[in-house]
Amino acid sequence: MSETRTLDVFLLAQNRLLREALGRLLSKRVGIHVVGSSALEQGVLDSIRVAQPEILMFDSMSLSLSGPGFIAQIHEDFPTVKVIMIGMPADRDVFLRSVRDGALGYVLENASAYEIVSAIRSVSNNEAVCPSKLCGVLFEQIARGTVVPSFHIKQQLGLTSRQQQLVQLIGKGLTNKEIASHLNLAEQTVRNHVHHMLRKLGVTSRLQVAELCRSEGLVS
Repeated sequence: MSETRTLDVFLLAQNRLLREALGRLLSKRVGIHVVGSSALEQGVLDSIRVAQPEILMFDSMSLSLSGPGFIAQIHEDFPTVKVIMIGMPADRDVFLRSVRDGALGYVLENASAYEIVSAIRSVSNNEAVCPSKLCGVLFEQIARGTVVPSFHIKQQLGLTSRQQQLVQLIGKGLTNKEIASHLNLAEQTVRNHVHHMLRKLGVTSRLQVAELCRSEGLVS
C-alpha cells in the first residue's frame, strides 16, 4: 500500500484564535501538515515563500483588508499554490471575484471541521470546491456567456494571473500597445509576457491564442 501524501498548508487569517484553532484541528488529521500561519501583515509573502505550501487557506477578514487582486497576486508570485477561501459569506459577487482571481475552494462561514478538511483534500487533487447554494451562480454565468476563466487554462497549463489576463485580451483582438495601455504596463513588458505565454500554451501566433480562447469559452 502506498504512503499517504503529506499536504503542506499555510493559514492566512487575521484572528489569532482562529489560526490556533485551525492549526490544532488540522494537526490531528493524517497527511496534513501546517507549515506556517500569519495574519495579513508586512512580510507575509516572504513567510509563504519560505514555507512553500501546497495549499493556502485565506479567511474573509484577510480578503477584506487585502483589497481586490490579492489572490491574483498570490498566484502571480506562487503559481503552484492552491487557494482555499474559508469563513466566507454566501455572497455571489465575493464568490465570483474569488473564483476569477484563482481560488479553487470557497468554504462558507458555517462550515464544519469535516467540510474544511474535505476541502483541503479535494483541492489538493485539483478539484474545485463550491458550496451547493452558490454552484448555480456559475451555471448562470455560463448561460449568460460571462464564463469565469477555464480551470484547464489556469491549472493545467500553469499560466500566471497576468498571463491569464493576456490570453483574454488577445482573444478579444487587442494589440500589444492596446494591452499595455489597458493594463498600465510598458509595451516591451507586454511583449515579454506574450512571448512566455505563447511557449506555455504551445502555440506560435496570436491567432492561435484567440482560437484557444474561444474553444475554452474565455471570450464570447
